[in-house]
This record gives sequence, structure tokens and C-alpha cells, in this order.
Amino acid sequence: MQVSAVGGPEVLHAVQLPRLLPGPGEVLIAQRAIGLNFVDVYHRSGAYPLPLPGIPGVEGAGIVEAVGEGVDHFAVGERVVYAGAVGAYATHRLLPAWRTIPLPEAVAFEQAGSNLLRGLTAHMLLSHVYPLRAGMRVLVHAAAGGLGSILVRLAKRLGAEVIATVGSPEKEALARGHGADHVVVGRDVDFAAEVAALTAGDGVHLAIDGIGGGTLAGTIACVRPFGMTASIGQVAGVAPPVPLAALRSNALSRPSVMVFSANREVYGPAVDAVLSLMQENLFEAPQQAYPLTEAARAHADLEAGRITGSAWLRP
Repeated sequence: MQVSAVGGPEVLHAVQLPRLLPGPGEVLIAQRAIGLNFVDVYHRSGAYPLPLPGIPGVEGAGIVEAVGEGVDHFAVGERVVYAGAVGAYATHRLLPAWRTIPLPEAVAFEQAGSNLLRGLTAHMLLSHVYPLRAGMRVLVHAAAGGLGSILVRLAKRLGAEVIATVGSPEKEALARGHGADHVVVGRDVDFAAEVAALTAGDGVHLAIDGIGGGTLAGTIACVRPFGMTASIGQVAGVAPPVPLAALRSNALSRPSVMVFSANREVYGPAVDAVLSLMQENLFEAPQQAYPLTEAARAHADLEAGRITGSAWLRP
């Protein structure tokens, strides 16, 4: 599924491309599951640059179909997974061998293909960007969503107190089911005031904001001195500039999982850590699948908030 011009979901269209052959150091994967993420929307809409014509999608899982010269640690037929490489919306794709990680038999293709990027994001945030420890407090927006649910579960596993926000009462039960200690409900609620009340004015150590827009300023206001706000998305649009005075002795970070996963030294160990968490059933199974040829419908549902948890594309 390719885009030739930026725009809405309708710009996604099917194309037939020539047969792929792996070059030196490459692996050809026959894909079994492709992840559906908001970064795909950002690439399609032009919010993040994607050379055109281009193929969106940044994660998937499948079977090794061929290997290039110099690749001796993968065999044809081996199960593999990857994340952080643009071009996933395809039945087959080439990848550098270092990007390709063996997939344990205990982890289903759809589980790995739809959750690895979110798992890497959570691992990056809670282990590298701001290492979370028992007794700390964390604010997670959109806690019923695919990334939000993983962040809540992993933060609780680390012993943190989790304050979650959700958009509706129906999603409150989901957030509590993931382990959230407190849930702030409503799209227009003054969540900063709610967080202040829940923490006796102390605030949280870490606030994770994938919403952007006008939400970011409120998120920063929830953070205690020497804590951190991690801005990881802009579902509600680009946030206005943040004056330094608004940080009040705390930090503002703009971490990118794409940059994180491009670091060969951290990528492999981080993927292995996430796959281990999958085998411990920390992640829920994806709730919805779409045929790859219906990627436009999947994007429309994702942007409209009609998907709870994670979803995937079936090649």
C-alpha cells in the first residue's frame, strides 16, 4: 500500500512492485502481520516526512524467505520480527539483517507485529528516558489505547503509581483493568487540577503526552520539580511553543522511538526485553485486524478513535 501524495486515508492505494531480492547483509521477509500505528498516519498526512511515492508502516513479523550474501545467522523459514523501519505496508520487504530479530514460537505473529513498536516506546521511556522506580508517580494519557495500556502495565510492573486519563466512561474500566490506580475521565476535564488533587499538589515524576496540541501545557503543569514531561506524539496537532518558565524546574523531552531503534547497540537488547515481556503476557492480544488492502479504513478508524488497544494489518 503506497502513498503518492500526502493527505487523508484515501491517498493509500495498492500497487504491484517487482520481485524483491536480498542484497549483501539483507533479509527478505514474507510478512504475516503488520503493525498499525499513529506514526503511519503522520507519514501519510505529511506531519512527518516520507519520500514520495512511499510505503508507510514501521513494524511487522513474518518468515524469512531469502537471505543475502554474508547473512549466516538466519535460515529460510525462520520466524522473525522487526520495528522502526519505514516501508512495512507490503506483503514482502527487505531489511538489513541487524534489524531482523528471531521471534520466539510462544509469541504469535500478530502479537509481535502489532505491539513491538509500542513495547519499544514504553521500554525507551521507562528504562532509558526517565528510569521509573517503585514509589514514583507517572501520568499516562489515552490509557485505554494500544500504547497507553502497555505503559500502564509496565509502569505498574515497575512499582509506580499510575494516574491515567481516558476520553469516556467506557474506557475507564479498560484503564483500571490495565492496572491504573486513578483514572481521570473526559476529554474536556481539567486533568491538571485532578492530578494536583490526587497528589496533594506534589505532581508526578513522569508525564507521558502523546496528544500534543493544547494538552501539552496541561501535562507539563502536572510534573513535579526535577521530574520530566515526555512529548511523544501530536494526535491533537502540533503543540504551541513552550516558554522555559513553564517548566518550573522540570524537564521536557521529545524522544523518538524511530531514533532509538536506529541505534544498533540498543535495538537488539531492547527488542529482546520487549519479547520477554510478551511471553510474560504483559501485552494484550490485538483487538482488530484489517486486510492490508483496507489500510485506508484502518487509518480512518485509528484517527477517529474507534480502535481500542492495538490492531494489525493482514497481508
